[in-house]
Amino acid sequence: MISAEQFHKCFPAAQEPTEWAAALNAVLPTYHIDSKLRIAAFLAQCGHESIGFTKLVENLNYSAEALTRTWPKRFPADVAAKYARQPERIGNRAYANRMGNGPEESGDGYRHRGRGLIQLTGKGNQSDFARSINKTLDETLDYLKTKQGAVESACWYWKTRELNALADVVDMKTLTVRINGGLMGLDDRKARYNRITEILSCQGTATS
Repeated sequence: MISAEQFHKCFPAAQEPTEWAAALNAVLPTYHIDSKLRIAAFLAQCGHESIGFTKLVENLNYSAEALTRTWPKRFPADVAAKYARQPERIGNRAYANRMGNGPEESGDGYRHRGRGLIQLTGKGNQSDFARSINKTLDETLDYLKTKQGAVESACWYWKTRELNALADVVDMKTLTVRINGGLMGLDDRKARYNRITEILSCQGTATS
């Protein structure tokens, strides 16, 4: 499906391309991400979300200004100043009482911060994924640290949001909204897609 050489061309900053290619080839077919267009769309979106397959855990090391900009209701300026550059405290407040997480003092927000290639976030999402692969939640959190787990969590998210149909018609805009909630990084996602389709020698150009 994708060779180590092709993977390296797509994501030159990623370490261990042979292992990444092996994980992708093992997992993608089981989620029907099995055509060149689907693979290209999946890789482009994952490439953007993981900064070229280099970041598998959400970085919560925000400045005060970034906290207020990102979560204005949870981090107004006076609160942000007290949480800045404290990733664990930031995660616990930012994700408290939503996505299946408990209150801030539970520690769920940081424990269940985004993980994997498409930053699977929240105790609820991670528990649903755990059930789908017949693992406990603790086992799943460890699995998400591995290449295969990072790939499979993204595949699970892709399948549950029915993204193959959008990949088939090269609808990168809607794909981005389904993954990101908005259009953040759309130009980079399209550029990655067009580059990957060239490398995989398939017909498909992201124009929308």
